[in-house]
Amino acid sequence: MTDPAAAPDATHPPVSGAPPFPRAADASPTGFLPGAAAAATPDAGDLALPVAGWKLHTGPDGTFLRVADLPADSPWVPLGTLDGRPVWAVEVPAEESLPGRWRSWRSLAAEAPEPYATLAGRALAVVTWRRTHRWCGACREELADVPGETARRCPGCELYVPMRLSAAVLVAITRPGPSGGPDELLLVRHTYGPTGLWALVAGFVEAGETLEAAVRREVGEEVGLAVGQVTYFGSQPWAMSGPGTLLTGFTARAADPLAEPVVDGKELAEARWFPLDGLPAELPPAYSISRWLIDAAATGGRR
Repeated sequence: MTDPAAAPDATHPPVSGAPPFPRAADASPTGFLPGAAAAATPDAGDLALPVAGWKLHTGPDGTFLRVADLPADSPWVPLGTLDGRPVWAVEVPAEESLPGRWRSWRSLAAEAPEPYATLAGRALAVVTWRRTHRWCGACREELADVPGETARRCPGCELYVPMRLSAAVLVAITRPGPSGGPDELLLVRHTYGPTGLWALVAGFVEAGETLEAAVRREVGEEVGLAVGQVTYFGSQPWAMSGPGTLLTGFTARAADPLAEPVVDGKELAEARWFPLDGLPAELPPAYSISRWLIDAAATGGRR
């Protein structure tokens, strides 16, 4: 799996009709809480996220719109609350002419810190899931929404269809540096996607597999190495690898500190050990858990 792609950092614009995007130091403790209160009715001042395909719409100054900015008969989909304020998504058939601009999730995530990037990712995931899960896969009846849930049920055979997540793992693998020097971090380059980026070993979790087992399998498959203890680092909803993707990050030490990575040239073009005080400049963007793992290794992994 391709590790998160590069995107430029930018300033943090305000939300329309709401306080500016908070910096990390003064972010609200409430944040974004996902929900599906289907019985609720949007208020004019609630936040609104129009979605067309893989694009999201923001206002002229990069802000989120309000419900009042869209037609009153829009088919609103509840997303949850942002600092206690309801947020709604609405799917439009094409990139309609609205005040502002259409943008990718990558572009928005590069500008907006958490929890706004997560909120935008949920909007894409929920709208895409609703569009691609209209019919029962067992009896072909049209599915009906389950009130209060991000789920649908077949009125014919009662098949329950929740929105499922696809879990993927990323791992920052380190080993002792030579002659008592700083530890080294394993970075890889892919043959597709952002090929100029130095990234982490990553891959999707298989059915019947634990997250830790997925880490060991992917490391073995991609670079031919074994690792010792696998330690959980954190997670991040991710909207670049399809709707409903959840990235889970781990750290691990190479089982054999002298072993060198081996790639087959099909998925990975290159794999190399880098000293933590000499990492390359071509790294994943600051908003990705891949970069968080790399930065954590660089700041805390020296011997």
